[in-house]
Formats: sequence, C-alpha cells, structure tokens
Amino acid sequence: MRLKAEQLDSALKKGLSPVYLISGDEPLQQGEATDAIRAAAKKAGFTSREIFTVDAHFEWAELNAAADSLAIFADKKIIDLRLPSGKPGAEGSKALLTYCERVPNDTLLLVTAGKLEPAALKSKWFQALDREGVVIQVWPLAGQELIRWLQMRMQQRGLEAEAEGLRILASRVEGNLLAAAQEIEKLYVLYGAVKLSTEAIESVVADSSRYDVFNLCDCVLAGKVGRVVKVMQGLKTEGVLAPVVLWAIAREARLLSRIKTALQQGQPKDLVFKNNHVWEKRKALVNGAVNRLSPHQLNRIMIMNAQADRQIKGQQQGDPWETLLTVCLLMAGADVMAETG
Repeated sequence: MRLKAEQLDSALKKGLSPVYLISGDEPLQQGEATDAIRAAAKKAGFTSREIFTVDAHFEWAELNAAADSLAIFADKKIIDLRLPSGKPGAEGSKALLTYCERVPNDTLLLVTAGKLEPAALKSKWFQALDREGVVIQVWPLAGQELIRWLQMRMQQRGLEAEAEGLRILASRVEGNLLAAAQEIEKLYVLYGAVKLSTEAIESVVADSSRYDVFNLCDCVLAGKVGRVVKVMQGLKTEGVLAPVVLWAIAREARLLSRIKTALQQGQPKDLVFKNNHVWEKRKALVNGAVNRLSPHQLNRIMIMNAQADRQIKGQQQGDPWETLLTVCLLMAGADVMAETG
C-alpha cells in the first residue's frame, strides 16, 4: 500500500503493518517517518530491535535468520534493515521475496532505503513489500507542496502565518526541510503558539544578518574559539534573543551526548550518525566535536545550559549571555573555568 508521508500518522493510529519501506533522498521526512513507526511499534510491544546495514560485507542470510529466531527479552521485535543504495542486488531481492512469502508473526520489518530508480519500482522485491505492507517515498519539496508542508509544520506547533510570511520562509530555506524545521522552532521559541505577522517571520528568518545561531553552532563544533567570541558578540549586538541562542546550543549539546553514548556502546559510527540525522556536510564538524569532548565535559555543558535557562527566566542570578559564552567556549575546546549552580 502506498502512502504519502503526511498520511503515516493517521495510518499508524489504525494499526501497524507487518512491513514498511521508507525510501527517498529527503532526510528529515525519512527520519521522522521511521521514528514514528518505531515509536508506534514500541507502544504496541515491539521492544526488541535488530539493526542491519546493507553494505559490501552484508550477508543476506542474516535477514531470514533474524526472522526465524525468537527475541530473547521480548515476544515482539523490529527488524530494522538499512539499504542506503536502494539496490538489494540479486541475493537481496531473493531474501526479501522469501521474507514476504512467510511474514513471521510478532515481527515488524522496517526497510529504509535511498532514492529508488524507476526500474526498482517494477521489481518483484519492491512489489512484494508493497503488497505485504506500507511503502512511503519521500523527496525534496518545492512550490506549493513546500508551502503546504510549512503550514502543516507550523500548525503542529500551534503557529499560524499569513500567505506572504509562508512565502518568505519558503524562499529562505530553499527546499531544505531540516533548515525549515529549525526556523519554525526558532519562531516557536520566540513567540509561542500564536498567529505570526509577516514582519515577525521576516525579522527572524531574514538572510541579511551577518551572524546567525547556525553559524555560531558550526564555529562551536569546529573548535574555532576566537570566532565563537566574535559571533556571540555579533548576535548580542544585533538583538538576537538569548533563548534562541540557548535553543541552538542546547540542541547541539544533546546531539553530541547521544552520539557519544552510542559510540561508547560500540555502535558503528556511520549508523549512529544516520540515526541522529547527521548528514554528509556536517559529519566532519560533529565528528571533531565528539572526539574532542568527554562525557564529563558534555555533562558539565548540559548543567550550564540549564543554568542559562534559569537566568533567562529570572530564576537565578547572573548574565545568561556570559553563561552561554562559557558554554560555547567549553564546547569549542577552550580551557575555561566555570561556576555552576
């Protein structure tokens, strides 16, 4: 059964399918679709998960071996199959067909794949997955499709916008849904669940600012201590609000902490990056920061972010901008002393 990405939530509320295939080259939609499926499955008792990434060394016999084996700690399990190329090959095609011919009870197969070529849509393995479960293809959005997506995304946060404001936001993000989601989060942090004026949107997403919080995050991850100080001063001078800076920095800190924990548990780096939506252009930056920061330092950074939040809200004495600068310097690798409390 074919579904659009926006139809998935309502379909999951009606019940789970035994098989899901999510394919495409738009990372945000793909990542959120797979997250939604895993969350629904966990709620339904699928508490065990086996992850397989198809590469040159992958043995397709592992797929059906996993299907035949019982979960050790749970009656229900997810087989999470990653197919980055979108091409299973002859052996993989046969394995997927075999799986679909005898779909096991109490097992959910979740296949995530790259963009599928037209020939793949006519293949027997694709048709078998389509027949037994749900297929969702995601791709970059443009024009009115992007406008509708932005509108839906804002509504999820309780935000409304005029048509001109949506057009401004669409032109700013240029089809990058991850950037669009971040801009909407910024708007929510600043204004809450309200109807936004065009002027409010333009002031937040305008591309005329010399510095922005995403530039700051990149400098922090890259360990550019001097640049961090300069960008922070620019943000404060240009009137960027402290809650927006805190939101961006705290998001990066949580990301680094999740990745650090997963790597310490022995998970493959490429898989950890994919699971946390770290895409190619940011891998080097994130990897450098993960290697640079210890779990103790990341914990200290989390504590100071909470301190900055209390200072912003007037619940603790101190200048939140000074605390945020200290956090950024710590993340960038500077040897600074900081008081927390």
